[in-house]
Amino acid sequence: MSEEILINSTPSETRVALVENGMLQEVWLERQSQTGYIGNIYKGQVSRVLPGLQASFIEIGLERTAFLHARDMVRQDPVAASGEPPAEPLIHDLLRQGDEVIVQVIKDPLGSKGARLTTNISIPSRFLVLLPDCDVIGISTRIEEDQERTRLKDLVRTLRDEGDGFGYIVRTNAEGVNDFALSADMVYLRKVWQAVRERIISAAPASCVFEDLSLSPRALRDMMHEDVDRVRVDSRAAFEKVRDFARRFVPDWLERIEEHTAERPIFDLFGVEDEIENALKPTAPLKSGGYLVFDQTEAMTTIDVNTGGYVGYRNLEETIYKTNLEAAQAIARQLRLRNLGGIIIIDFIDMGDEEHRRQLMSSFEKALERDHAKTTLTEISSLGLIEMTRKRTTESLEHRLCIPCPYCDGKGTIKSAETVCLEIFREIMRSSRQFEASKLMVVASPKVVERILDEQSSTVAELEELIGKSIRFQQEDQYAQDQYDVVLL
Repeated sequence: MSEEILINSTPSETRVALVENGMLQEVWLERQSQTGYIGNIYKGQVSRVLPGLQASFIEIGLERTAFLHARDMVRQDPVAASGEPPAEPLIHDLLRQGDEVIVQVIKDPLGSKGARLTTNISIPSRFLVLLPDCDVIGISTRIEEDQERTRLKDLVRTLRDEGDGFGYIVRTNAEGVNDFALSADMVYLRKVWQAVRERIISAAPASCVFEDLSLSPRALRDMMHEDVDRVRVDSRAAFEKVRDFARRFVPDWLERIEEHTAERPIFDLFGVEDEIENALKPTAPLKSGGYLVFDQTEAMTTIDVNTGGYVGYRNLEETIYKTNLEAAQAIARQLRLRNLGGIIIIDFIDMGDEEHRRQLMSSFEKALERDHAKTTLTEISSLGLIEMTRKRTTESLEHRLCIPCPYCDGKGTIKSAETVCLEIFREIMRSSRQFEASKLMVVASPKVVERILDEQSSTVAELEELIGKSIRFQQEDQYAQDQYDVVLL
C-alpha cells in the first residue's frame, strides 16, 4: 500500500489529502474563519444544569453554549468489581450553576448544536495520549499482536514509574518504537500539562487554556506511519512548520517531507480537486456501470446501490453479487472521503444466496478496517439493508463546503412553473374578492410569466372577465421560480 500526504496551505485555508495508490481517500480542511475546536481545553462555567437530561450547558466562550453529559464527567472502568456496569452519577451531584469546570471539546458544534464536552482530559502526542486524571495504561486496539501489546504496556509502566503517576494510552503509531521515543513523548506531554495547569490558575472563566496543533503538523502527528512514502507541502511557511514538528518528533522521516514547487497546484496535479467536487454530488459511479446514491438528512444518511447499466453476467444473481461487492469497497471509501457520520442505512441490492450475503458482509467489514473513525454495523436484513453507525466528530465534507440552496431552502426541489401559475390564479381570485382595486399586477419569474402568457392566455382572459378587472404581468429576473407577488393597483 503506497500512501502520500498532500498539504495545500494558503493564509486563509489549509487542506490535507490522504492519497492511497493514487486515489484520494480522505480530506481535511481548516479555515481561518471556521477553526475546529476538538481537543481544545477550556476553563468553563456552568450556565445551566438540566437534571432531566443528566447534562449541563457550559459557557466556554464560543457562539453557542457547549453541552456536558454526566457520563462524560467521570472516567470509569467498563465494568465494576461486581461485574455490573457502574452507575451513572447524577448531574446535580456533580455540578451547580456558576461552578467552574475544566473541560475538553470532543465534538465540534454541528448545525444548531453546541460543542460536546468531557471532563476526562487527554492530550495527544506522536505515540502517546496523556490522561492526567487517572493512572491507567491502555493500548490501541489496532495493535493486534499480543506480544507487542505486552511489550509496550511494560515499557510505558517502567518509564512512567520513573517520572509520574499519569495514565497513558499507547497510540497505533507506537507499534515497534523503542523506549527512547516513548520517553521523549512523556517528557513533552508532562511539559504541556504543566503549562496547562499554570494557565488554568490565571485564566478567566469561559476561556481557552490549551489549543491543539494546527492542521498541518496535526496531520503529520496523526497520519504519518511506515506506509506513507512522502509528504508534499506547497507552502514555504507550512513546509517549515511541518519540518520543525518532524525534527522534534519523527526525525527519521524528515527526508520524506518535500516542498512542492511546481507551477501546477498540488491538488490539481493529483486530481484531488476533481475528487472533492465529485464527493459533493449525490451520486458516485461504479466502474461496472452501477452507481451509488447518497442522501444526507438531519436524522441519518441513506446510501442506495443501483446496477445502472451493468449487465456483465448472464446470471442475474451473479450480476447483483458482483455489483454489491464493488459497491461495498466504494462505500467504505466514500464514507471516509465525504466524512459521513451518525446513523447510516445502506440499501444493497437484494440477494437470495446466503453465501453471497455472508461474503458481502465480510468484504464490507474488511474494507472498513482502514477507517480511522469507529464504525459498528449490523447483519444484512431480509430487505438487503445494512444499518451502521460511524463516529461523527466534525461536520461532513458537504456541510463544511456547502450551504442550503437559497432557491429550494435545502429541500432539493422547487415547485414547477405550472404549479406556480395555478397558485397565482388562486391568489388573484382571493385578492380580488378581499380588496377593492381597478386592476392587478402580477410580478413573477420570467419562466412563469412566459408560461402564463403563452400557454395560459385563455385562462387569463376568462379570469379577467370573471373578476371584472384587468391583470398585468411583469417579469422579475431576481425572483426564484416559485416566488411571486400579486399587487393591487
